[in-house]
Amino acid sequence: MPKGYLIAHIRAPDFEKMQVFGVLARPTVSKCGGTILVTSLNPTIKEGPKSGIAVALEFENMDAAECFYHFEDYKAAKAIRLLAAGTDLILAEGM
Repeated sequence: MPKGYLIAHIRAPDFEKMQVFGVLARPTVSKCGGTILVTSLNPTIKEGPKSGIAVALEFENMDAAECFYHFEDYKAAKAIRLLAAGTDLILAEGM
């Protein structure tokens, strides 16, 4: 079964709130069987208008990626992220 991926580009003017988000979100990744592949505070932007934090998470499958996004423990972290940053976030199935 193909792996599931969460890929995010986070534009965070409130870095202090984003640090709180990270502390709350990281345990949820593990609880859903995920692995953090990338967390880059200064990625090289080749196309697109704004720079931000790049994040890539890998899960065993798409169900596990969906589990993470909808997991009750993630809701508090997500609420902080929504206040602190603009985010482009996708879930994608690997090949």
